[in-house]
Amino acid sequence: MEGMHIVPDAPVPLAPAVPPTPPIPLSALLAREDLALRRIAGPAGPDIAIHWAHTSEMADPYPYLLGGELLLTAGVHVTPADATGAYFDTYVSRVAAAGGAAIGFGLAPVHDTVPPTLVAACEAHGLPLLEVPPQTTFSGVARAVWQLMAQARLAELRRVTEAQQRLAAAASRPDPVPSVLRQLAQRLTGWGVLYGPDGTEIASAGRAPHETARQALAHLTDVVRPAPTTMASPGTTGRTASPTPTTPPGTTGRTPPPSATTPPGTTGRTASPSPTTPPGTAVRTPPPSPPAPVGRPVAAAVPVAARPVPSSATDTVAGSHLAAYALAGQGFVLGVASPHREPGDHTIASVAAVLLSLLTGEHRSGTGAARSSALVRVLLGAPPEEVAPLLGTGRWVVVHARPDTQAADAVAASALGAALGSALVDLADGVVRVLLPAEREPGPQPGWTLGVSTAVGPGDWTTADAQAARALARARATRTALVGHGTRPGLADLLPRDEADAHAQALLAPLDAAPALTETLRTWLSLHGSWDRTAVALSVHRNTVRQRIARCAALLGTDLDDPDVRMELWFALRRA
Repeated sequence: MEGMHIVPDAPVPLAPAVPPTPPIPLSALLAREDLALRRIAGPAGPDIAIHWAHTSEMADPYPYLLGGELLLTAGVHVTPADATGAYFDTYVSRVAAAGGAAIGFGLAPVHDTVPPTLVAACEAHGLPLLEVPPQTTFSGVARAVWQLMAQARLAELRRVTEAQQRLAAAASRPDPVPSVLRQLAQRLTGWGVLYGPDGTEIASAGRAPHETARQALAHLTDVVRPAPTTMASPGTTGRTASPTPTTPPGTTGRTPPPSATTPPGTTGRTASPSPTTPPGTAVRTPPPSPPAPVGRPVAAAVPVAARPVPSSATDTVAGSHLAAYALAGQGFVLGVASPHREPGDHTIASVAAVLLSLLTGEHRSGTGAARSSALVRVLLGAPPEEVAPLLGTGRWVVVHARPDTQAADAVAASALGAALGSALVDLADGVVRVLLPAEREPGPQPGWTLGVSTAVGPGDWTTADAQAARALARARATRTALVGHGTRPGLADLLPRDEADAHAQALLAPLDAAPALTETLRTWLSLHGSWDRTAVALSVHRNTVRQRIARCAALLGTDLDDPDVRMELWFALRRA
């Protein structure tokens, strides 16, 4: 784990308290021609970042540094004897120990050149040393640093804003979870993965990291995944007991084991207590509560103290920057692996975590207890009329839907239900069925083809289900986003209902033994005799449609090319 673990009982070294501003690369400051700064010692890598500029003429600036500073000095504190001895080695070592990013040495008014011993000390301690020419003031350097920070902050805000918009758009697609992960992976130039409550990978996108980093990311999810709180039973000594169902969510009694490769006393994994905590900020783990005295009676079982579960955690393994974000609710975790970490990455990943929390969480239009009660009553034989009041009052419509591209999954079905305003969703055989109160009129949904029934009472839910299925078949055949079952009265409605039903049954009796023929005839007539559209609507070959229609004509003993025959059969099918 490259020195990554959490020590529960020992204080964790805190990261430098750098300001909440985006750092700037040292190279950007050196590129400012108006400053004319020159690097004369130390490393020059692109990963050297400046968090702010600070001027000090103290002989030991260590107590006044927070880390990440460009320390500016004119060498006022340096005597001629110091310039040739070991003074600068001690000075530079203290600056490096305080987390200083670089030293800027001004050539005026005390020194005409940078002391060679300072150059050698910076080389020895790996600290960049900049020569500040006489015409450049320290105030000018500090102003340039803040200008570059403002530019970086603006660029970061623009990047985050654009990412938020793209992630929100991805969440509205028919396949919201894969779309959000793809967009996240693209924005972070890495890999995004959604882990289930049991730790399995549900969906992923982007370029997967090395197998070592992949396994480390899966292990990192355990840090943020809630686990049951242990309970101390009456009469126990305070030892940790097995997890119980009474565990409050968001607590855990587990302590992540230290990595086998971790040097003693080091830590690199950081756990953030909230989604807004910047990565890299360590959290001290509270010490465990003292054990209860042996043999002392306890009135009731009480929770054993456990460390709070953080909502995010970071690590670096095999050159990959890893992050895990707990999603609200059912134990899902978002994992992110990227080759580098940029300002704004944490914010972008947090936005994706919020969206995935909404997508994976249960959409509730009523209480869970009411829906559970309705399910139990149906399973025990209660009629729909008795169950419906538990779900809502009034009339209902049934919606059948299919995605336009890839097959629907449970998360996409739940998202569609949320968009339509109902949690009563069923996914079977690639078709999503939604039971919806009639006052919530369904509209077209991007990426979906919908068929909608007429508004009916609970006693006619089965009829509405068949209407929605036929409407969906017609919508797919005509490539229409939404088709509703017809509600206009026909000529057959002018006849007495009993007589019309009897005539329809007698006319269609030869087809009673073959329901597939009846459905094919109904669809074929509704699509004006189109072989191709009927084949699409029924998901069969066009030759199968021809054979079935020919069989219908033979069984009915009639000419289906006759418009009068077609009209009479259509009236009969509407009554069937």
